[in-house]
Amino acid sequence: MIDMKYPELFILSSVVLLAVSCHAPVKENERAARALAILQDPASKKVLVASHRGDWRNYPENSIPAIESVIKMGVDIMELDVAMTSDSVLVLCHDGTVNRTTNGRGPVSSFTLDSIKTLKLKRAHGVTTDSLRMPTLEEALTVCKDRILVNVDHGWSYFPQVLEVARKVGCVEQIIFKSGGTRQACSEAMEQCKEAGIVYMPIVTVVRDGTAPTIDPWLDGGEMPVMFEVCFTQDIPAVESYTKALQDAGSKIWINSIWGSLCGYNDDDRAFQSPEEAEAAYGRLLDLGAKVFQSDRPDYLINYLKKKGLHD
Repeated sequence: MIDMKYPELFILSSVVLLAVSCHAPVKENERAARALAILQDPASKKVLVASHRGDWRNYPENSIPAIESVIKMGVDIMELDVAMTSDSVLVLCHDGTVNRTTNGRGPVSSFTLDSIKTLKLKRAHGVTTDSLRMPTLEEALTVCKDRILVNVDHGWSYFPQVLEVARKVGCVEQIIFKSGGTRQACSEAMEQCKEAGIVYMPIVTVVRDGTAPTIDPWLDGGEMPVMFEVCFTQDIPAVESYTKALQDAGSKIWINSIWGSLCGYNDDDRAFQSPEEAEAAYGRLLDLGAKVFQSDRPDYLINYLKKKGLHD
């Protein structure tokens, strides 16, 4: 759904969509606008790929090289996590402490920016790097500007601060926020994002008994978000019913293929076993209507989607 409250964004998105439809090459500094245009176009058949914490298999998660790597892969959305230092600077860190991802110990909130910058980032297998440091959100968004959309996770409690940094960098329209909760709470969050010009999606779940208390209220009518992040541990018939209902109501579906418990075990690691398993896993998520995959194997997923003509 394209929000006509922002006509200049609509015009930019339309221009980029025209370029895509004519198979014109998209310049690197137009890639974020292209992805946003696809995201906001209900008729688009393209599937967007979000990379979970960047290319953490080859670089430290949430690091600048991890971001640069997925941009080079052709990823559309960079998912990153934020935490705040003791001197109120947002940095990229998934955990509340620095213990797992750096050679230091202690809560992120106990470090000043200067002190946290002395810590060395670790790779996924625990080896400490020589020179890589934890980036600030501003540093990360500067790298992402115009090149890739950004899903800020663990960030809702820092919404004003994230918005301030995004405005400073000049990339507000590239930001995607999400949160869970009741429809009322999510609708209020959606309105807050809408006022700021930020994309918002609620996180909803189809539970094991086939019910979806967080989805049902959205199907009673009213304004719908651009997309929903739909989670489900078991791939039961209710999942297909609910994803179809949300699409029929005008929203797109984001599914996390990062862990089996989030996607009925149609996940990246299953898909990576063989082309047949990729078709079984990723193909099933496509059948459910997924238009955004959050992946831990973005290069593998992109190649799969390209063969189907679903990703450029």
